[in-house]
Amino acid sequence: MRTFPRIALALAAAFALVCAPIPASATPDLPPGSRPIPGAVITRFDPPDVSWGSGHRGVDLAGSAGETVRAAADGTVIYAGVLAGRGVVVVDHGTVRTTYEPVAATVSVGDVVSRGQPIGRLEAGHASCPGRTCLHWGLLESDAYLDPLLLLGEAIRLLPASATPVLRTSAVSGAVALSTGVGLVMPATGPVTSPYGMRRHPITGVWKLHDGTDFGAACRSPIRAAAAGTVVSVTSSSSYGNRLIIDHGTGGSGHLVTSYNHAQGYTVAVGERVAAGQVIGAVGSTGLTTGCHLHFQVWLNGRLTDPMTVLT
Repeated sequence: MRTFPRIALALAAAFALVCAPIPASATPDLPPGSRPIPGAVITRFDPPDVSWGSGHRGVDLAGSAGETVRAAADGTVIYAGVLAGRGVVVVDHGTVRTTYEPVAATVSVGDVVSRGQPIGRLEAGHASCPGRTCLHWGLLESDAYLDPLLLLGEAIRLLPASATPVLRTSAVSGAVALSTGVGLVMPATGPVTSPYGMRRHPITGVWKLHDGTDFGAACRSPIRAAAAGTVVSVTSSSSYGNRLIIDHGTGGSGHLVTSYNHAQGYTVAVGERVAAGQVIGAVGSTGLTTGCHLHFQVWLNGRLTDPMTVLT
């Protein structure tokens, strides 16, 4: 949810959900998870660089009023009630906890719930979804916000720029079945300078999810489309700098979207079709950076995914 001063202060006071730096540690062990409702992601996770800044500390999922909201993982209910004028449910999963709002709870504090068990009914009125109903779903480790889609991650692999993207197959019970791997062309030439995962931000010092892979490519060197698709967004922001998003459509492994950030500029525009390996822009240092590099992001079926899970 975008920061609304009174609501944000009330939430912080009740749950100490301020996104403050915490001691460096490994990424927490996450429980097996599933979506609390099946709707598409309307607003993605975009945490602030400082605890008091504006940001979106979770994801919004499209839904309908009265729809059943289910626990994303096994756990224990630690809050179920009204906070700052809307219904909130919080479930503790041991290493992390999940939050759900606006929800009319059908569970009580102390209830032990299983993954997929109903915990409430979705209510209308979430401020980040004007004109529609959606669920704001959050994930926290201690006081640090994480992307709840981490509970749903699927693996992909990156290929050299000269490779031809193909889907991997594996034999299952005598038949050939598609794996969850997706072959992608390397988007830039250079070493990985910062992998996907929890880290302390090099500029702000905030301990948060680094939501992509950084390639230490030279300034003005080519950025290439990781796969064929359509450019759906070209924007600029204070954090990501110049940002381009490509929708690659749905294939055997699901719906694939990629994003190319901090560019000096782009050579393609919204609506253009691009080929795998096509030059789409030049590496830069726009936005919140310490130097030229490409910040590369991948979503598979609406789920933010580690681009470097498998590197060939």
